[in-house]
Amino acid sequence: MNQTTNTILMIRPVAFRMNEQTAVNNYYQKVLDNLLPATVNVKAQEEFDVYVEKLRTVGVNVVVVDDTKEPDTPDSIFPNNWISFHENGDVALYPMFAENRRLERREDILDILEEKGFVINDIMDYTAAEEDNVFLEGTGSIILDRENEIAYCALSPRADEELFIEFCEDFEYTPVIFEAYQTVDGERKHIYHTNVMMCVAETFAVICADCIDDKAERKMVLEVLKKSGKEVIFITEDQVNNFAGNMLQVKGQNEERFLVMSNAAYQSLTQEQIAKIEKHCKIIYASLDTIEACGGGSARCMMAEVFLPETEN
Repeated sequence: MNQTTNTILMIRPVAFRMNEQTAVNNYYQKVLDNLLPATVNVKAQEEFDVYVEKLRTVGVNVVVVDDTKEPDTPDSIFPNNWISFHENGDVALYPMFAENRRLERREDILDILEEKGFVINDIMDYTAAEEDNVFLEGTGSIILDRENEIAYCALSPRADEELFIEFCEDFEYTPVIFEAYQTVDGERKHIYHTNVMMCVAETFAVICADCIDDKAERKMVLEVLKKSGKEVIFITEDQVNNFAGNMLQVKGQNEERFLVMSNAAYQSLTQEQIAKIEKHCKIIYASLDTIEACGGGSARCMMAEVFLPETEN
């Protein structure tokens, strides 16, 4: 299986703002005082458009779908939490912690992809778990090493262990389970999504090992990464706070690989870390300051990778 794809689904926001329902356990969200909601949305749209243009310039096939005014979905810009696409033509739909994020799931997005020539064979729907207050927020909660069929998951209120294991059985991945923390007002609290503290690319992985407080778990995760042939590039908790863990490797034209991140993430990296990454692939970064502050998510969260097979023309 391929680890990277050339096709990315992105949702352009129409009413982006800080989502009060996710702020309870997403400690990366900030209230931007003195900014009207309309201003926040305009800024988010500007950041979104520049980001899409940067991806398209290097040959990434970005499928942009506009969000709808109704229902109210302030976090629709982060589609990777509710859907994932797989090479066998399967689509997975995930149970979401925030009630207003459940409204982001749109069947018409599948229709749009099919119209563009992608094949959908089966839908694996895990969303019934919401009735039991059990959540697993897509490739926010799950980091897939598709090539080696390994799935990493930091347990949290948004990542349930049993449901993660069920996903791994359905998609034939080996589960790697651990707990990751961040310091909030002097207390260690669970990091809400695995993809803010680690990223797995084809030949390397970026991880904040300091977030894994349990030494045995930390050792286990690092061993799995190294055994699967990844060069491990370490980042700090301070860099995680600048979304340096929230990166994704994509394919551009001529199969060239790029690691995508935000400007804040890039600026937080040391020259040595940048050099280590650039041994493997080029870096693309764009300013996502408004989206990061209000949404508490960054470059990786905004991209749902499309691995679906394509119809032969």
